[in-house]
Amino acid sequence: MIEKQYLLNSRQVAEFVARGFLRFDELVPDEINQAAMTAFDAGGIQSYPAGTPLSQCYPEPSPIGRMLRMPEIQGIIHSLVGPDPLFDHHAIHVRQPNEGKAQGMHGDSIIDTRMHFDIQIMYFPHDVPLEMGGTLLVPGSQYRRINEMDIARYQNFVGQIPMVCKAGSILVLHHGIWHCGRQNQTDRKRYMYKIRLNPRVRQYRLWNTDDLDEAKGESQPIFAGEKRSDIQAILAQREPWFEDGEGRLEIVNRIKQWRFLTGDDNFDVHYWLTRLENMPENRLEMA
Repeated sequence: MIEKQYLLNSRQVAEFVARGFLRFDELVPDEINQAAMTAFDAGGIQSYPAGTPLSQCYPEPSPIGRMLRMPEIQGIIHSLVGPDPLFDHHAIHVRQPNEGKAQGMHGDSIIDTRMHFDIQIMYFPHDVPLEMGGTLLVPGSQYRRINEMDIARYQNFVGQIPMVCKAGSILVLHHGIWHCGRQNQTDRKRYMYKIRLNPRVRQYRLWNTDDLDEAKGESQPIFAGEKRSDIQAILAQREPWFEDGEGRLEIVNRIKQWRFLTGDDNFDVHYWLTRLENMPENRLEMA
């Protein structure tokens, strides 16, 4: 049983729904980071058949197992995909020193219209300065469905975020987010460990929902420059790449995801989804 203090809160989950990622800096202790680096260099990270429960993977003394069994990591996993999810695949991504090219922008999925989602945990066991070419991601892109490398010809997007971080940092991604590995311009190898996990349960209120009602906020307009931290405002925040700075389609998709995760079929932002549901055949006849 995971203690509540390690579960995500409602605002954190709303941030994941809105932007498609959560970042946790310097979360993994140096002892595990050093052991992981040694195992990477030795090629000693075992894989498992897809569909294996995570609890059956990475037994001691695996440093990856130690990382994944940290209560903070367990809380993140449980909050997004539930208890003991399924191992999908993993990879040790290596960017060679002084590379001459970057990886193409992509999504790690074929066109996938599920409301359920997988997560990908990216673990950075050493410092990653900008010139080392950390993972680049496009916030809020997870609902703009693509087929794997459809967008590989594009190199830069307004609002993209490079993962510049200290050792032991963790990035947790929605499986559909656009991302790539950037060119390593240093004389050192860059390592990143990635694992994809599939939920085994309905993704319904898996996080610490004690703050859900308080964090929900009121359904009211969000004005430019207004500072609000409620879920209404989090799900309404624009990304720089949104069309005309608004991105109503992306926000409607966020609303749908939030309704799915909370079971609140009346939740809305700016009335944008409700008006699409306002069909004459769904209205009660007037007496």
